[in-house]
Amino acid sequence: MMGRCCSSIPPLNPSELKQFQTINGLQHLAEGRRFKAWFLDQFGVLHDGKQPYPGAITTLEKLASCGSKMVIISNSSRRASTTIEKISSLGFNPALFLGAITSGELTHQYLLRRDDPWFAALGNYCIHMTWSDRGAISLEGLGIQVVDNVEEAEFILAHGTEALGLPSGEALPKTLEELNRVLGQCAAKKIPMVVANPDFVTVEARALRVMPGTLAATYEKLGGEVKWMGKPGEIIYESAMAMAGVDAADCIAVGDSLHHDIKGANIAGISSAFITGGIHATELGLGEFGETAADSSVTSLATKYEAFPTYVLPSFTW
Repeated sequence: MMGRCCSSIPPLNPSELKQFQTINGLQHLAEGRRFKAWFLDQFGVLHDGKQPYPGAITTLEKLASCGSKMVIISNSSRRASTTIEKISSLGFNPALFLGAITSGELTHQYLLRRDDPWFAALGNYCIHMTWSDRGAISLEGLGIQVVDNVEEAEFILAHGTEALGLPSGEALPKTLEELNRVLGQCAAKKIPMVVANPDFVTVEARALRVMPGTLAATYEKLGGEVKWMGKPGEIIYESAMAMAGVDAADCIAVGDSLHHDIKGANIAGISSAFITGGIHATELGLGEFGETAADSSVTSLATKYEAFPTYVLPSFTW
């Protein structure tokens, strides 16, 4: 379940991936200066959507003092500028980052340029699945017309899981079950879907919230065609490497999702650090923030997801 608008990067040999090193913090890695660039997930690593994780702000500052180049790479439906505003509002210094690359930004750019043949063939009339409580996402400037009648739609654009966009620009709140019924109608018409956030769930204030990737997975099960933007597709990593001016050997990705962050790093051929206190905390039997996961539990879960980290640590701390 990966995006198909991504160029091919030879993956690491799986036999080289299954051994990981458990660490308590990032100090040794940072001070060793093995990695010139750090590609950081935000939800589940830097913050929980409401507040920074303990030690995260200090860790970023110390990474920067070691000369590390840092880029946020996030499966967020929103534009990169919104992500920078978000982390700034939570107390992080945005000047510490080279920038942000989000799945929402990639989606916006591909819909705007239409230089990819798949996107060029989409049409302009869409069913828009978006957010309500979290704030609807604007499609201004894209030349897209939102419709509320499946018969008029040429494709589905999935930014959120809380509402259906209306032609007026407003969002009509919907339950997940109601959205799934709309997906059934769309599948019967055989129109494609673009999912601007491939995550299945995310951490929000220590709870898990359903993300658009869940809708996309449902649509594929219904026989629908899905274009998955963001992680674990290679393009978001290629974009980060280009922003930082580094090769694969010189960077490391830090994330809490085995399927998205760690598998994406494996595919891109870069090192990775798996934060166990994020979305997989319950699966790993963790009850408290900062608690260390058993190596056997990590190995079992990594094998299940076929995603193998280079390093494993409880949280984004120094």
